[in-house]
Amino acid sequence: MSGVSVVMIGATGAVGTEVVKQLLQMDVERLTLFGRRRVEDIDPPASVEQHVVYVLGEAPYEGLLGEHDVAICTLGVGEPSKVPKEQFVAIDKDAVLTFARACRDAGVRHFQLLSSVGADASSRSFYLRTKGELEDGLRALGFPRLSLFHPSMILTPTNRYGFTQAVVLKVWPLLSKAMVGSLQKYRGVGVERLGAAMAHNSVTSGQGEEVLEWQQFEALNAHAG
Repeated sequence: MSGVSVVMIGATGAVGTEVVKQLLQMDVERLTLFGRRRVEDIDPPASVEQHVVYVLGEAPYEGLLGEHDVAICTLGVGEPSKVPKEQFVAIDKDAVLTFARACRDAGVRHFQLLSSVGADASSRSFYLRTKGELEDGLRALGFPRLSLFHPSMILTPTNRYGFTQAVVLKVWPLLSKAMVGSLQKYRGVGVERLGAAMAHNSVTSGQGEEVLEWQQFEALNAHAG
């Protein structure tokens, strides 16, 4: 697929920034970014539009969305354990569904979500249960194509959140080497490679629902060369 038009929220986050960088290098006809602030560290071409909106509002995209082929959501709380549960739900589920409904109503056919391995509406984990409820909500919207990205540990080049992340960034790459077979989905993935996989998936063809894990991230990047 070429000449694809993409609309996105969450572009200022670690993964979202990488998605934007990759999309700007690809044959994307139009890229529209919505967020609580502008993406400042890119030099966008004329085909990029940015809109600062209150993503927790009732209708933040009214009159702004236009026509797009693909929607990408990488919006989320960086450290879920550091915020109240109500705030986490408001950002990671409610705001995403508001965006998704606006996209569906505007005719977007392909929706891509940065979710999590283990997302399940019946999970005992509040985090994974919320992610699963979000995915169920997206399914109910009836997009012709729904891509659910399920990374395990996302590895950033720098420590963003203190001691715990410092340990994870040091240890997880070593643990990942021992994760084979059915455990491969728990391997850590570099933020650059995850962002690239989401960008590349935007310009591939497909139908229905797909859940993408570590193996699929690697396959997408390998196919893109």
